[in-house]
Amino acid sequence: MEQLSRFVSIRRDLHKIPELGFQEFKTQQYLLDYIQTLPQERLEVKTWKTGIFVKVRGTEPTKIIGYRADIDGLPVSEETGLPFASEHEGKMHACGHDFHMSIALGVLTYFAYHPAKDDLLFVFQPAEEGPGGALPMLESEIMQQWKPDMIIALHIAPEYPVGTIATKEGLLFANTSELFIDLKGKGGHAAFPHLANDMVVTACSLVTQLQSIVSRNVDPLDSAVITIGKISGGTVQNVIAEHARLEGTIRTLSAESMKKVKERIEAIVKGIEIGYQCEAAIDYGSMYYQVYNDEQLTNEFMSFVNEHTNVEVVRCKEAMTGEDFGYMLAQIPGFMFWLGVDSPYGLHHSKLNPDERAIDTAIHLLISYLEWKAAQ
Repeated sequence: MEQLSRFVSIRRDLHKIPELGFQEFKTQQYLLDYIQTLPQERLEVKTWKTGIFVKVRGTEPTKIIGYRADIDGLPVSEETGLPFASEHEGKMHACGHDFHMSIALGVLTYFAYHPAKDDLLFVFQPAEEGPGGALPMLESEIMQQWKPDMIIALHIAPEYPVGTIATKEGLLFANTSELFIDLKGKGGHAAFPHLANDMVVTACSLVTQLQSIVSRNVDPLDSAVITIGKISGGTVQNVIAEHARLEGTIRTLSAESMKKVKERIEAIVKGIEIGYQCEAAIDYGSMYYQVYNDEQLTNEFMSFVNEHTNVEVVRCKEAMTGEDFGYMLAQIPGFMFWLGVDSPYGLHHSKLNPDERAIDTAIHLLISYLEWKAAQ
């Protein structure tokens, strides 16, 4: 590849304009404008909401190989101090999707000029951070028409050095679900608690009970997490709160455990309604299916990287991270891998600053692998 610095520049352009899920209008237009500069003879471009499909016709196609890159940002106020920091107040590419897009454009550029034997499908997916773009994009008419025979994706990993990737066969990312619980009781004067039903006290009790689920209802050899990250309730210090809201997340390493955890949450909340004489409503918000890597394709990829590149491969452990790419892997064989970017700040941190040399690493690696895979 020539002028890889071009894709670093593209990454910086994209870093300036982070947008939330299904609001990626500037991002989509930037991507479309760049794709239009490529040779169009073998390209077919279709838009879906704020996402994009780009099919590169192969020279002697027998299958379609998919590559997915997510494109949305996060509601995080950037604190990197970079000269190309976010221009959108309160929003940031704090999960590396600017890297994901620039890498995908680098790989797409190569194959626009040097088509592989098989067809390649580049999927620029919106709303990975929420409310979830993978499943509806997968179910779209375009994806059904161009459904890949296999699909792959990467995610930046701040904890690994540049020149390293990490993955494993089987479970890589957990099943995840948001959790919102609203409690409604009876407000009143702080001096007369016996005449009211205090939802602050109720919320505190509920949080304590929820923490018993993992320790007492999940197999100790399995793993699950219930985290309540936010509690809100009440109005002023001398009024008993009529309403309280809990916001959290659930993570499990199996679909069965997710079902069991939710059943226990619902049972406990029913008990809270009776015990504290209140009304409760549960909303699970966005739910992501586990990322489960195809064993044969993943091991084949790891062997290829070891034998044909200078990139180091680490066999990692599964993580409690959530990724809606899992929906695609549930229907299409494939895998996801971590890309080392060597940052002292982790994913979703306001000071995340990945090493841009990883863009070069990923583009070269993916070009080599996709050419090899398409030739089989």
